[in-house]
Formats: sequence, C-alpha cells, structure tokens
Amino acid sequence: MNRLKNLAAIFILSAFGGEITNAQENFKSNVWVADQGDGTYKNPVLHADYSDPDVVRVGDDFYMTSSSFNSAPALPILHSKDLVNWKLIGHALDRQVPDEHFSSPQHGNGVWAPAFRFHEGEYYIYWGDPDFGIYMVKTQDPAGEWEEPVLVESGKGLIDPAPLWDEDGKAYLSHAFAGSRAGIKSILVVKPMNWEGTKTTGAGKIVFDGHEDHPTVEGTKFYKKDGYYYIFAPAGGVSTGWQLILRSKNPYGPYEEHVSLAQGSTDINGPHQGAWIELENGEDWFIHFQDKEAYGRIVHMQPMTWKNGWPTMGEDKDGDGTGQPVMSFRKPNVGKTYPVQTPKDSDEFSENNIGLQWQWQANPNATWAFANPAKGQLRLYTQLLPAGAKNLWDAPSLLLQKFPAQEFTTTTKLTFHPNKDLENEKAGLIVMGRSYAYVALESKKDGIYVVFAEAEKADEGNPEQKKQLKKLLGKEVYFRVEVDKNAKCTFSYSEDRRKFTKINEDFTAREGKWVGAKVGIFATKENKTNDSGYADFDWFRFSK
Repeated sequence: MNRLKNLAAIFILSAFGGEITNAQENFKSNVWVADQGDGTYKNPVLHADYSDPDVVRVGDDFYMTSSSFNSAPALPILHSKDLVNWKLIGHALDRQVPDEHFSSPQHGNGVWAPAFRFHEGEYYIYWGDPDFGIYMVKTQDPAGEWEEPVLVESGKGLIDPAPLWDEDGKAYLSHAFAGSRAGIKSILVVKPMNWEGTKTTGAGKIVFDGHEDHPTVEGTKFYKKDGYYYIFAPAGGVSTGWQLILRSKNPYGPYEEHVSLAQGSTDINGPHQGAWIELENGEDWFIHFQDKEAYGRIVHMQPMTWKNGWPTMGEDKDGDGTGQPVMSFRKPNVGKTYPVQTPKDSDEFSENNIGLQWQWQANPNATWAFANPAKGQLRLYTQLLPAGAKNLWDAPSLLLQKFPAQEFTTTTKLTFHPNKDLENEKAGLIVMGRSYAYVALESKKDGIYVVFAEAEKADEGNPEQKKQLKKLLGKEVYFRVEVDKNAKCTFSYSEDRRKFTKINEDFTAREGKWVGAKVGIFATKENKTNDSGYADFDWFRFSK
C-alpha cells in the first residue's frame, strides 16, 4: 500500500473489515466491543486471551497486565479510564528472560500470573516463572521503558506471587506452587520481603492448605483493608473453580475463608483469578478470567460489594455471600464518559514498528521482519526451521495474535518473493495451537503454488499433512480464514480480491499450552542459503 492509500485508509473502511484509524484515534474493533453505548457494558470486557489479569489504579488511570507465557514481547500493558474500554500501550518485557533459554519456543513456560502494584511512585509487576523463580520489573511510566527484571527468589515451582507493603514498614510476598516443578501444590505461603521489593528475606510460612476443600488453590493476590490481611486465591481448577477469599489479622495467619464468586446457574465456568479494584468514590470491582478453550482465558468484570468484612462478586441471588457472574451491568462510575475503544486487532502495517498486538513464539531476531511504513507493508523473511523441528510448533518465528472474538473473519494480502535458488519456501496465514492449519504460497521449480496444510496434535510431534491446490499466476494473493462460534475454521484464497475459493477441509482451532489459539502470519524455508526470500504483507484485517 503506498502513502496515498495509507492516507485514504484513515477516512474509509475496507470491504474486508477492520476499522481503520490513525495513531491518534481510538481503535474500535469490528468483532468485539464491550461498551454498549448506553451506560452499560457486556461481558467479557475483553474477548481475548489476557490470562490471569491484574489491574492497578493510580488516580483516574487503570493499568492491566496478564500472563504471557512463552510469547515475546511479554507482560502486556493495557490502559483504561473506565475499566471497560482498554488500549494496549506496551509490554513490560521486550524479551523473555533468560534470553537464550527463550530463543526457542518454550510452550506453557515463562510468565505466569503477574501481580501489578503501585508503590512509592513506581509501578511494579511480579510474576513467577515455574522453572526459574519469582521475578520483578518496575518503572515510573507504565507506557514507557521498564527496568531490567530482578530475580526476587530463585527456585522451581514458585508461582503466582503478590507483594504487600504494610503501614509499619514491613513488606511481604505471597505465592503458590506449581506441582509439576515443586512436587507439591494446593498450598499458599507468605514470606518476608525487603522494602525495596527486590528479594525475599526468609523462608516464610504456609498460611493455607487447600487439599481438603479447595484443591489447586493458587493465583494469590495480597491486600490489606480495615486491619485485615486478605489473600484472594482461585481454587478448584482453571475451568471448574471458584474465587476463594482468605482473611486474617496477621499476615502469617491463621486465615478464615469465604467463597465470593462461583459459576452458579450461569454459563461462565471457573470464574476466578484476577484483580480487586477500588474506585476513588468507593465502588469496588473485580476483573477475572473465564477459560474458553480455543478462545483462551477471556476477561470478565463483576461488581463487588462488602458485607461483614467479606467481599461478594457478581450477583448474590440467594444471599449467602457467594455471587455468580453477571453478563451485563452498568459501567463503573468514574465521573466521566470516555470514548469507546478496544485493543487493536486489524493492522494496516503503517507504523515504524510491529504492532503491539503481535507476538512471536520466542525471543525474536532482528532479521525476521522489516516494518516498512513508507510502503504500508510488513516484510517477513523466510526463516529456517530449527534442527530437529517436527512442525511449526517448534518454529520461533511465527508472528501471531490472540483471537479477538468468538466469531470473526481474518483477511490478509501478501506478495511473495521467494529466493529463485530455493524450493519449498512458504508464506501464509495460520491458525496456531496444539493443532494448527494454514493456507500459504510455496515456491517450486516451475512457479508458486497455493497450498493448505494441517497438523493434528502438532504438540506431540505429528507431521503436517499438506496438499497442493493450484499454481498461482502471479505473486500476489489474498488469504482468509473464517472462525465460527465453535472455533471451526474455514480457509479460502483469492487472486483478484473479489472471488474467494474455499478450501474444503474441516479444521477446528485448539488451544495452545495454557493459552488460546492464535491467528497470524509466517514465512519459512527448508534449506539454508546465503539469502532468504520474503513476503510483503499489506494489511491484516478482522471483520464479522
């Protein structure tokens, strides 16, 4: 797309979907908007895989982060003025640490369940890496640069940390355990921490054992209110659990218990693990996730009330203090009405950097992609698969983003320039998870072909099943995938942007490891040479 087309795109909407805005405007997705425009919102507030969300309020600004596991950049930072309309403004980690370890895909590892806090003029994020320990990163500007991560405590299976700075000058850190590494789970600990928040200073104490009544208790968030220490902790499992609340007059217990949120008679399974937010006017809200398999852990928001020192989240129909999720509600009273906006999904590739909605499967190399705003294109150079890779599950250079809604259509335009001395270079559109499928262009001696491939149980090392569809007349093509409410994906292609040929292959998206399925683009090669071919992507658009 040339400069003139980029300017025109600001004022018109493409027939292929994806609302087009410039950098100064609020982006509004074509496929999911929570703000209903009448003073109410609908759940989920984010129909995207922002797993284990946590939120901090500073003045009239709200900032959210979430688990990002092995993807890079990591620790997304979202901003809102009303808890309903969110904008993705950056990442706290440009690269996963340790860098070399995450230079290859580490599915399901990396950043687990962060806690977001504001303390003495600085923003802190703590997270547990199940293989290395508990990390912290901080900044004075969440939209700017973050300092280098600090390893607060090394160890295996230390997860879901949350700090608490007390009024008496003492600091604490709560956390849980991943049984796969620690050899124990369903217990919570509180440890002393230095005031700087950079290291734990003692072994601490087990403060809760959930084995009998609250199995898989984890995901700690540590608070203090009216003289009580509170630990918010999900229990019962990701897709089937409930939100447990613990309270004590002493940070090391003993703790009383209360269930504040459960599925009840709703369709919102496993509602738990998230953030308590108190507004300046005293209103309380709780942001949590729901596991929707291929769609990931999507973000809901519940009204929250206090009674007799215990919180209730959502709607308490029988008056027992345990709420169930609401599907719509009035928006938080923040004193103003703010414009509708959502995190970006569609991308015109008109910026000087890769859009914030995109993540790689591992720490990237600078040679993988070239953002070219002068042409309105993103160029991906074909990358050699790692030695021993059985399929694209092992490929670090996939550029992916979260599913943004339950039903959507994604269309992209690309021009392929393979290396004339190579065969089997590929570039295309992919839906990625434990199983994956793609439609792509592949170079052969006699030209460029449209191909479709599928890898069932790719995470188990199964090879792709690929079929050649047709020979392309030129180098330009439009690829599309339609995703229905059951995550069934229908791929198609077009050479003229008008008539799309559907590929008659059934593929249902699957979740990844602890994450939802993703959609994105890729360029690969099978043989090493002194130069790579490349594909220029003009845009990537979502529509209903």
